Amino acid sequence: MSDSPKKQLDQDDDDKYVPYVPLKQRRLEKLHQYASQRRVPEPTTQPESDSEDDAPAAGPKAAISLLDQSAEVRRQQGLQEKTEEQKRLEEERKIEEAQARHKALISVQEAAAGMQYTEPMKTSWVPPKHIRDQPEQEHEAIRQKFHILLEGNNPVPPIKHFPEMRFPKPILDYLRDKGIHKPTPIQIQGLPVALAGRDMIGIAFTGSGKTLAFSLPLLMLALEAELKLPLIQGEGPIGMIICPSRELARQTYEGLCIMADYLAKGGFPHLRTLLCMGGIDMREQHHALANGVHMVVATPGRLQDMLTKRKFNLDSCKYLCMDEADRMIDMGFEEDVRNIMSYFKSQRQTLLFSATMPKKIQDFAMSALVQPLVVNVGRAGAANLDVIQEVEYVKQEAKIVYLLECLQKTPPPVLIFAENKNDVDDIHEYLLLKGVEAVAIHGSKTQEEREFAIRSFKTYKKDVLVATDVASKGLDFAEIQHVINFDMPKEIEDYVHRIGRTGRSGKTGIATTFINQNCSEQIRLDLKHLLREAKQRVPPFLEALEDPSEKLGLSGGCSFCGGLGHRIDNCPKLEQQRRQQMSSMTGGHHGGGGGGGSGGGGGGNW
Repeated sequence: MSDSPKKQLDQDDDDKYVPYVPLKQRRLEKLHQYASQRRVPEPTTQPESDSEDDAPAAGPKAAISLLDQSAEVRRQQGLQEKTEEQKRLEEERKIEEAQARHKALISVQEAAAGMQYTEPMKTSWVPPKHIRDQPEQEHEAIRQKFHILLEGNNPVPPIKHFPEMRFPKPILDYLRDKGIHKPTPIQIQGLPVALAGRDMIGIAFTGSGKTLAFSLPLLMLALEAELKLPLIQGEGPIGMIICPSRELARQTYEGLCIMADYLAKGGFPHLRTLLCMGGIDMREQHHALANGVHMVVATPGRLQDMLTKRKFNLDSCKYLCMDEADRMIDMGFEEDVRNIMSYFKSQRQTLLFSATMPKKIQDFAMSALVQPLVVNVGRAGAANLDVIQEVEYVKQEAKIVYLLECLQKTPPPVLIFAENKNDVDDIHEYLLLKGVEAVAIHGSKTQEEREFAIRSFKTYKKDVLVATDVASKGLDFAEIQHVINFDMPKEIEDYVHRIGRTGRSGKTGIATTFINQNCSEQIRLDLKHLLREAKQRVPPFLEALEDPSEKLGLSGGCSFCGGLGHRIDNCPKLEQQRRQQMSSMTGGHHGGGGGGGSGGGGGGNW
């Protein structure tokens, strides 16, 4: 009897024994089970045996897989699978919406108070009566004749002659002495818009006279304010122009000073202009601050410094212009611009000018402007048609030797662009060794060296200027016939600005660009489309490139930077901005645009 419990336990263990089934076999059985379930007809409500009485009844679609049910729902609702093109466009729309959330042109106080201006600024200027009396159809005919596109409510009529814009005689004398006898298309429409006090976005190709279109209205506004009530110490400025680089700020400042001198010689009050940028001793301009400042030309970094130290205030500032505005409202400059905006105490007239301002940047800017008018001469980001573009495949090691051969294409002066400072120094040294009269400019040089290089090149004492992109935007070199891109820039906008240093004011010029496999495929595609648009010869090594956007049937290029060879989801400019933003968030430093240090022009890599 004692052995019976042990036998009983052994028998129970045998009953519980489960034989081992290999994993592969278990998976196959599982698959067979799923397959059989999909083929099983819908179950009846009658239970098969007494053991299943309490089991819940299966639903009518228990035998149909979830995938099949999902497909059936889509068919019933008439929904179709999204194509690759639809998916891409949806992704781009999300990126654009994310970019549109930023409003750099609104101060923190205005944003916090929900303050919105609804009416544009009022000025005393009106067009002559005979122009006001003309029907809108005649104004539109003038715009079409000069290829001017005007968008916005309550348009201002274009004016074809400077005297009809009601400028005083000294200004007309200045224009005549400069050889400017009639306004360019951007001036025909841009000057009346600015004089009328309207907010404005001005887009025109390089060398088209944009600087005069925003400098003259500022001068007239300052003159009117001085005639009404002369400024005293601690007052002013009446208006301000912000530039992305020191060289551009210096050029704009000198133009305003010359026009102010003409007015003073003509019997008008003397208007004082303050140049506010890194690398110069502000004590030299003490006389302007001591008697009240009418106009300020500045780079963002030094301007913030001066406002923080309360050297002057913006209480009476009614005019704000941003030259190369698309760069000024980039993510890297957003904080700088917003800080400057916080010093304004009342509404101001805002003007944004550039040669490269894509539609989405315009939309973002317009969200902060009051009833703005967009004056567009040609596609934003398009190359100047007066420039002959030659693109040559040159191996990296052969570039510097081939440079001498390229210099023989035209007589001096010639401008050579390189991407980084070391290349600029190497090219400069090589040209000096070969007996070429050359000067160089980049962000690491002192302000004295930079000004000497620009001055000696402009006065034809030197034949060649070697530069980084610090010299690519806005600078006016009247007689340059040839621009050489020693290397292709990383963004197509920079290429457009570089080649725009020649072919100015209706003259023709040549731009030679060295290109090789070191250039990204993206920028080569952008260049290919730009050459096609400008009816230029496309070399075989660019023509052979396949465009993925064309395969998907997408057209129109990038809605962020305006490049025609890529889309916004792989935009190099947007990627650069994200890197800058991440750098600033992790404690890095982004280029502040002309601050007090030696680097100052418009970005850290200059």
